[in-house]
Amino acid sequence: MSLSEIMNVAKSGLSAAQAGLRANANNIANVGTEGYARERVDQYSDVTAGRGTGVRVGESSRVADRFLEQSVYLRSGDIGRADVTASYLDRMQALLGEPGAPSGLPARLDSITASAIEMTGAQRSPQLAANFIADVDGAVRTMQQIGSDLDILRGNVEAEVGETVDQINSLLKRIHTLNDEVARQQALGRSSAGSEGQRMSAIEELSGLVKITTREQPSGKINIDAANGAALVDGRLRELSYPVNGDAAAQPTYPAIEIRFAGEDGATGPATGERLDTAAVGGKLGGLLELRDGTIPEYEDVLGNLFSGLAETVNAVSNMGTAFPAPNTIEGRPTGLVGSDRLGFTGNASVAVLEADGSLVARADIDFDALGPAATVDDAIAAINAGLGGAGTASLVDGSLVISAANATDGISIGQGEPGSSRSGSGFSHFFGMNDVIRSETSSLTPSGFTAADPHGFGPGETVSLELRDTSGRLLGKTVLDGSGGPTFGDLVNDLNASPMGAFGNFSIGPRGRIFFAGNQGFIGASVSIPADTTDRFGTGVTFSSVSGLNGKNSGLADAGVRDDLTANASRLPLAVLWDTTTVGARAIGSGDTKIANMMVERLGDDIDFGKAGVSQLDRFSALAMGAAGADAAQAKDVLAEASARRDDAVNRRDSFAGVNLDEELSQMVVLQNSYSASARVLTTATKMYDTLLDMVR
Repeated sequence: MSLSEIMNVAKSGLSAAQAGLRANANNIANVGTEGYARERVDQYSDVTAGRGTGVRVGESSRVADRFLEQSVYLRSGDIGRADVTASYLDRMQALLGEPGAPSGLPARLDSITASAIEMTGAQRSPQLAANFIADVDGAVRTMQQIGSDLDILRGNVEAEVGETVDQINSLLKRIHTLNDEVARQQALGRSSAGSEGQRMSAIEELSGLVKITTREQPSGKINIDAANGAALVDGRLRELSYPVNGDAAAQPTYPAIEIRFAGEDGATGPATGERLDTAAVGGKLGGLLELRDGTIPEYEDVLGNLFSGLAETVNAVSNMGTAFPAPNTIEGRPTGLVGSDRLGFTGNASVAVLEADGSLVARADIDFDALGPAATVDDAIAAINAGLGGAGTASLVDGSLVISAANATDGISIGQGEPGSSRSGSGFSHFFGMNDVIRSETSSLTPSGFTAADPHGFGPGETVSLELRDTSGRLLGKTVLDGSGGPTFGDLVNDLNASPMGAFGNFSIGPRGRIFFAGNQGFIGASVSIPADTTDRFGTGVTFSSVSGLNGKNSGLADAGVRDDLTANASRLPLAVLWDTTTVGARAIGSGDTKIANMMVERLGDDIDFGKAGVSQLDRFSALAMGAAGADAAQAKDVLAEASARRDDAVNRRDSFAGVNLDEELSQMVVLQNSYSASARVLTTATKMYDTLLDMVR
C-alpha cells in the first residue's frame, strides 16, 4: 500500500470519528429532551478493486422505531379526549352543586314538599302560602340558572372547538412543510434527522388534538389519516374549514368541520368531501364534539324533563282548587287548541260564579261524556255559558280559555269533578291552566292529548327542523317538516319515519299525545333535537316543539316562573275547593280548607310521568340526575388517570429505545476519541515516512 493510500485511509478515519463525535455531542446536549431520538452516524468500509481504501461515512440518522412512535400517537389521542372530558364534566358537576347543599336543586325541591306539609297544619295562613310560592319559585329559578350555566358551558366548549381547529390547521401546514423538507434532504443524500425530529414533535402534538394513524412513504414523507379514515396529510396540503361566528355562544345546531384542499399560499381550495364532525375523530377535538353535541345537551334534556314533571305535578294539584275569594276573571294559558278542535275530555267539571264571601251565584256542570266523542272546544264553551246564564262568560282568546264573572264583585271558581275530568290525564282546569302556579310563555306544560287523527295546524311556510344524534353526539340524520305530507299529526309521524332519521328507529304518538322516538338495536339512547321551529298551531302561539315533547330542552323552562299575581299576593294561591252544592246563595267554598295542601304533599311524593324519561318520584329523579353528573365526572377522572398511565408507558418505551443514554454516549465518545487518536497516529507516522523519503531523495 502506498503512502498516499495510507494517508487517505487515516484521513477518512479522522473524518469518520469527527462525524461520530458531532452526533455524539448533539445527543449529549439533548439528554432529557422529551421525544428526542438519538442520532447515529453509519460507517461503511470503502473498497476499491478489492482493497480497503478507508471509511465511508453516511449522513446522520435518527434511531427510532415507527411502531413505538405510532403507539405514542394513539395514546396521545386517548389522553387528549380524556383530559378535556374530565375537565368539563368537573365544571358541570360544580354548576349542578354538591349533593346535600342547601342551595342545591334537590334541597330546593325538598323545600317545596316541606312548605306544603306546613300548609296542611294551618288554616289559611298567608305566610305559609307565601313560603310555598317562594320555594316553588326558587326551585324554578335554580333550574333556570343551571340551564343558563349549561348553555354558557356549551358555548365555552364551542369556543374551544374553534381554537382546536386553528391549532390543527397550523400543525397540518407545519407537517406538510416538514414532509417536503425531509423528502428534499433525503433526495439530495443529506441528513434529514433534524427535520424528522421536528416532524415527529408536530405529529405527536397533532395526535393529542385528533386521533390519527400514520403511514411512511418511500420518499420519506409521512401520510396521516384521522380515526374516521379522512386524509389529513398526503401529497397535497389540507386544512379544516369551520365557519364559526366567534361569540362562543351556545347554538341550536353547529356547522360541520369540513376538510378542504389548501394552496401553498394558504388560500382555501375545494372541499375533499370528508368531515371531522363526530366524537369518533378522537383526541381533544373528539372529546369537545361529544361534550357539545352529546353530553351537555343530554343534561339539558334531563333538566327540562325534571322541570316539566315539577310543573305538571304542582299545577295538577293547584287546578283542583280555587282561590278565596274567587278572582273575577280566570285566564288560562295557550294550549294550542282552537274552537273547532276535538274536545277530547271525559268525566265532568263545574264552573261556578261566587260572591265575595263564597256564596253561589250560578253554576254550570258539564258532562263531557254526554257531549259525545265528536264534541269540540266550542261545544264545551257553549255549555259553560249556558249553565252560567249570563252571570259569567267563557271564551277562547288566542288559544287561551278566559272565564269572567259579569258582576265586578263576583268571582269564578272551577271544580274538576269527581272522579274528575280528563284529557290525556289532565283535568279540565289543569289542561287549560286556569289555576296554574307555574306558567311558561313557550310551553303549555301539559301533554297535548292530540291523537294521530287531529290536525297539526301548520300554516303556510311554517317549518320545524329536527336532528337525530346518538349518545356520543354523532349526527345520524335530519329532516325538515312543513306539513305538506298531510294535515294530521299522524301524517307528521309518517313523514318522520320516512325521513333519514327513520332508518335508525321508529317515531310514534303516545297515549298522552307526546311523540316518542325508539332507537333500533345499536341506536338505543339516540335523541331528537329541534334546532329551529317556526310553527304556530292555528295562530295560537303553540309550536310543534312544545306539543311534541320530543326534547326536554323545549320544555319551556327558560321563560317559566310562578304567576306574577301569586308572588304579589299569596292569598291568590288556590287552596280552597268548590263544594258540591247547586243551591244559589249557599256557601260553595270555605276559607279554611286544607284539602289542596294535603293533596299537594301526597302528589309530590307519588310517581310522576316525566315523558320519555319514564316514571319516577320527583326527589328520586332529581337525585339520580345529580348523582349521574357526579358519577360521570368521577368516571372521567378515572379514564384520564388510565389514559395518562398508558401514554406514559408508551412514551417510556419509545424513549428507552430512541432516547439518549448518557452512559452509552460517554462510552461511545471514548471509542470515537480513541479512533480519532489512532487515525491521527497513522497519519503522523505516514507523514514522517513521507518526510524521510523526501530527505533520502535530497
